[in-house]
Amino acid sequence: MASHPKFELKKSKNDQFYFNLTAKNGQVIATSEMYTTKDAAENGIRSVTENAPKAETEDQT
Repeated sequence: MASHPKFELKKSKNDQFYFNLTAKNGQVIATSEMYTTKDAAENGIRSVTENAPKAETEDQT
């Protein structure tokens, strides 16, 4: 059984790449945009990894 949380890099039916971020229970909590290359999707994962700990919450309710 796979450990979570983790990023899951995937390829769509139209040959684009995207990733899901899963929670500790395996539930998908975020899905990226579509990327035309695997390198770009991997860069997206790096960006989230580096920037998310610094992200603030903006309440727009």
